[in-house]
Amino acid sequence: MQPTLLSPCIITTKVAESRDFYIKHFAAKVTFDCGWYVNLEFGNNASLQFMAPQPDQAACNPVGLTYNFRVSEIDAEYDQLISSGLVATMPLEDHPWGDRGFAVQDPNGIVLYIYADREPSPEFKPYFKS
Repeated sequence: MQPTLLSPCIITTKVAESRDFYIKHFAAKVTFDCGWYVNLEFGNNASLQFMAPQPDQAACNPVGLTYNFRVSEIDAEYDQLISSGLVATMPLEDHPWGDRGFAVQDPNGIVLYIYADREPSPEFKPYFKS
């Protein structure tokens, strides 16, 4: 199989809250919204969907789920998100594996790791594959 797009759909009782969060903090564009299902686009083939539980369907338990958002200006993104009222669940810092990043959480408890690439330290360089 060669998928042309891969996008997660979170089953949640917080569809509207999730939609509003991603619009406000991540400039998501709503491309479909029927109330119980919403599709959010972020550009560059990045999207998320949120759907209310259907009969005999449980809501997602997002414990342990992390979405990674790579950005070009990590310090500016950090300043913007923190000044908008979000709380960092992981501080902004450089990591030896080759990024600078921080984390926040969405209304469902999903960890959002926001990072920018940087040069990895020598001990991590051998792990990168071309």
